[in-house]
Amino acid sequence: MENFSFTPSDSSIFILTGIPGLEAAHVWISIPFSTFYLMGLLGNFTVLFVVFKEQTLHKPMYLLLCMLALTDITTSTSFVPKTLCIFWFSLKSITVKGCLTQMFFFHAVSTIHSAVLVTMAFDRYVAICNPLRYATILTNARIAKLGLVGLIRAVLFILPMPLLLSGQPFCANYIIPHTYCDHIAVAKMSCGDITASRAYGLVMAFVIIGLDLTLIGLSYGLIIRAVLRISSKEAHQKALNTCTAHICALLMAYPVGLFSTLTHRFGQGIAPHVHIILSNLNYLIPPMLNPIIYGVKTKELREKVIKYICRMYSARATEFKPA
Repeated sequence: MENFSFTPSDSSIFILTGIPGLEAAHVWISIPFSTFYLMGLLGNFTVLFVVFKEQTLHKPMYLLLCMLALTDITTSTSFVPKTLCIFWFSLKSITVKGCLTQMFFFHAVSTIHSAVLVTMAFDRYVAICNPLRYATILTNARIAKLGLVGLIRAVLFILPMPLLLSGQPFCANYIIPHTYCDHIAVAKMSCGDITASRAYGLVMAFVIIGLDLTLIGLSYGLIIRAVLRISSKEAHQKALNTCTAHICALLMAYPVGLFSTLTHRFGQGIAPHVHIILSNLNYLIPPMLNPIIYGVKTKELREKVIKYICRMYSARATEFKPA
């Protein structure tokens, strides 16, 4: 395949290599990557469409699902198209400004995603611990305000990352051994003092993840306390079932993400391609599985999706029915 990438002689250009050590397998690796990406788009756009069309789903819980779907779509779209261009066409070049912009949007939307998961934990807490006051505590307007707070927090916390790097001089080596412009990968390209940038990135990772996990843990601690006070086993099961989908989303979002963050900074013994593949899958698999998990576990949403699927197929059957 002809190589269309630029040489790293231009100081305004970075070269993204893809997955180092597995360049020969890029085309094969692109098959699961593109499949996961397209399935994630299909599932999340389906959730957005169904919730938008159905007035009965215009509720706080489904508004949160739409926020989750939007962050999943935006996070994966911020890097997958460029990654596939690297795999398929060897279009590896990206401008420094483009790289810093991608970095900002990628990390900012990931931070918003974490804020949405925190809000969903609070939603489950209110639904189980204060069910009679749920409608007054969590209104659509309040959920929208919480979403705005998450957006503002993400911009304020993440914007310094590209700003700190934008003033740095970059060395002769403009080759980034990654599929996208991750913060620490770009920082390592600088020949200046990146102590402040590295420290800020690490502190923000722990502050954001630590704060969000603390709030989620507090919500679930109160939920468990409330559930243990219920004498009925059936009520126990019902309460826990309402949290299953959210717990699955948490398990997909945080462990691998935290592992990836730490190994990129401290995991010198881990092969680069292992870290990069895990990092990519961490932002590909959850967007694909979240709509499936919530579709299966949320009865009302599941019924509406099935209704639209049946309506679509019945319309096609009528269209092709012989005269």
